[in-house]
Amino acid sequence: MRALITVVAIVVAIVALILFVQNEPTSDPVDTSATSEDLAAPTATIGLIDDARINNAESEPGNWLAYGRTYEEQRFSPLKQINRETVSELGLAWARDMGTNRVQEATPIIVDGVMFVSSSWSRVFAIDAVTGDQLWAYDPKVPGEWGRRACCDVVNRGVAVYQGRVYVASLDGRLIALDAATGIKVWEVDTIIDRDRFYTITGAPRAAKGKIFIGNGGAEFGVRGYVTAYDAETGEQVWRFYTVPGDPSLPFEHPEMETAADTWKGGEWWKIGGGGTVWNSIVYDPDFDQVYLGVGNGSPWTRVIRSPGGGDNLFLASIVALDADTGRMKWYYQTTPGDNWDYTAVQDIALADMTVDGVDRKVLLQAPKNGFFYVIDRADGKLLRAHPFATVTWATHVDLETGRPVENPDLDYLEKEQWILPGPLGAHNWQAMSVDTAAGLVYLPAQDNPLIYGMSEEWKASGVYKRNEGGWNLGIEIAGIAQLLINNLEDQPTPKGYLKAFDPLTGTDKWVVEIPHYWNGGVLGTAGGLVFQGDALGYLTAYNKDNGEALWQFNTYTSILAPPVSFMIDEVQYVSILTGNGGGDLFSGEPLPPVAQPASLTYGNYGKLLTFKIGGSATLEAPTAVDRSIPEQPALTASVEDIARGERLYGNYCGFCHGLVVRSGGSITDLRRISEASHDAFDKIVLEGIMASAGMASFADVLTTEDTARIHDYVRARAIEDREVALGNQEAARLTWLQ
Repeated sequence: MRALITVVAIVVAIVALILFVQNEPTSDPVDTSATSEDLAAPTATIGLIDDARINNAESEPGNWLAYGRTYEEQRFSPLKQINRETVSELGLAWARDMGTNRVQEATPIIVDGVMFVSSSWSRVFAIDAVTGDQLWAYDPKVPGEWGRRACCDVVNRGVAVYQGRVYVASLDGRLIALDAATGIKVWEVDTIIDRDRFYTITGAPRAAKGKIFIGNGGAEFGVRGYVTAYDAETGEQVWRFYTVPGDPSLPFEHPEMETAADTWKGGEWWKIGGGGTVWNSIVYDPDFDQVYLGVGNGSPWTRVIRSPGGGDNLFLASIVALDADTGRMKWYYQTTPGDNWDYTAVQDIALADMTVDGVDRKVLLQAPKNGFFYVIDRADGKLLRAHPFATVTWATHVDLETGRPVENPDLDYLEKEQWILPGPLGAHNWQAMSVDTAAGLVYLPAQDNPLIYGMSEEWKASGVYKRNEGGWNLGIEIAGIAQLLINNLEDQPTPKGYLKAFDPLTGTDKWVVEIPHYWNGGVLGTAGGLVFQGDALGYLTAYNKDNGEALWQFNTYTSILAPPVSFMIDEVQYVSILTGNGGGDLFSGEPLPPVAQPASLTYGNYGKLLTFKIGGSATLEAPTAVDRSIPEQPALTASVEDIARGERLYGNYCGFCHGLVVRSGGSITDLRRISEASHDAFDKIVLEGIMASAGMASFADVLTTEDTARIHDYVRARAIEDREVALGNQEAARLTWLQ
């Protein structure tokens, strides 16, 4: 195997220049041709994964063959060399700088000594898993301005490796097949049905039965969700399943949409978008030959706007089982009927065999955003268990007879703003969980992260909701959220993060570790008696899976969201993980006490790929702490009214990336700290898009020079306030100018 990797490296050295020439940007970033001479398929030599290998993954525990290791996606490694007795000797084997200061969320795939991994902007790397040497790299050249279209950063969660190819879905909606040995593109297809809408893809494709399955994101921007199956060999579309109905005056694309349309009542949801994007969880089940879709939130979030006549709004916030060959629905279960809070059900789905009430069942396990952990029979979608795993206030419980949650009527925010748990980041988000079937436990990254929900001021004033073509479409008050927070601060529940050993059948915790920040990394359990997790403070920790005791820790100096993986080569076990912060928490920005400061604020957000082994002796140089002082600002003569208008505009268009009340979390530019030159070029940046290549696209389609002047006033006002507090000249900053 080592010899094969060496040969591959030589080949790659020959084709490297050709590869990067092929990847130069063109006037049309989407090439849908699969027949041109330059896309001819090379002979497969590595990455030879097929259905049989994944089905029999337990026979080769040294590899990590699929997104969740196996088709079951339990993310539990059977390797034992790194265990409770040896973990104290765990050290860094090698580290790679991934050339990014943006978030990294991917799960590496390791097959036959080669690691395939994606990074920000959908770039793909093949790496010698023992040495960390790069074998090849592929850059799909996503246009920088596409960063504006992404609700939650320019992230990519991974690739699929199948039949000698590496499949990646790019942020701008392309599905690309690469030769696993060389990284040369084999084919490329455009997956997006409407490029006038802000569709993106951040999730990892799944491969099974000669097909590649992929969904999309963009519900916050007003899109319609769907999942498509493509032929793995040719890239031709095999089937497409829409998750929400379109215009009811038009023919339904498939029978399931007629059923769904009956649950949308009133309104014109298809004009707003509808939502229901499948941006993360797609799982193939070989036992039933079906594919499970975890379906996302509505567009907008508020049900009274998108469906004023009521209704469950299928298939929002649902788990949908499809026939893998035809794409026709077998069953569905809706976790949050009539979703009103952004309670997506796209969180990881795991498959397992469990004895439930004395009966051996093949079950599906999921901890979606809404805070209830679901155990569902995979044969027919019957709900078996639904226990809360974090603080839940929006509902009192789930009725097992009806399968429906019982909503808390005291927390209806239609007439009055309400603090609600979970908030839109969820009690659990996309960060991976690990299933330990022998122990009957799930190792779960959970969180209490509240939000004060209140209806959009525009809607309350007029009763009319106008779709925002160039921004978010939520239906709740965002532009004035700072004012809402301040007015209700004394009632705010404290945000918390947890790692839990959770029993999905009883709903009890075997143990709980509280983490100082809520936004932490995915989880890996191992047969060596360990649970690995990275956290916001930059530590990768190995816990005793019996009691949660921390047995080993490594400071990476960068916040971690990605999940660890483990593999073995030449009788040596390794643990690998990507570092880098961002994602859906960009909006929250710099936290306030008692939430701890993330490492991305302290040291900067530098993405790395780290690999550990017993006896590893490599080191990471401790970085210099970031200078977080706020420079002196130009004189500000704007009126309170001007600053207040800027605050609303900032909330609508800027805060989702640059942070609430202009307090960045460390992965996107903190506008309080920009240079004098950036102040001078503010309009050129915001309106002319001179930094589009870095992801800061022009907003000239939705903002005027008058608008940017007001936003600039607000940014400077916030900088002045926070600078004065830091200098000790005033006790607290003024966070809002809205009255």
